[in-house]
Amino acid sequence: MSEIYFSVKEAAEILGVTPLTLRNWDKSGKFPAQRHPMNNYRVYKHSSLLKVIDDIENGTSKSNAEKRIKRLMIKHLD
Repeated sequence: MSEIYFSVKEAAEILGVTPLTLRNWDKSGKFPAQRHPMNNYRVYKHSSLLKVIDDIENGTSKSNAEKRIKRLMIKHLD
């Protein structure tokens, strides 16, 4: 079964952040995007988005990047 990919705009809507936030996270390495092989646009794997959402909801971090994203999301929600 193949992986589902989302555009920056779609991933931002799913995570509840702006597309600019996702681009900044990618640039800084906090939440790196994959690149589409034909046009080099940023894309996000469905499984990666689920990991971030699960981490935020359950408070269980598996990596430093996910911990930083959690802190950023909490600030965003406040």
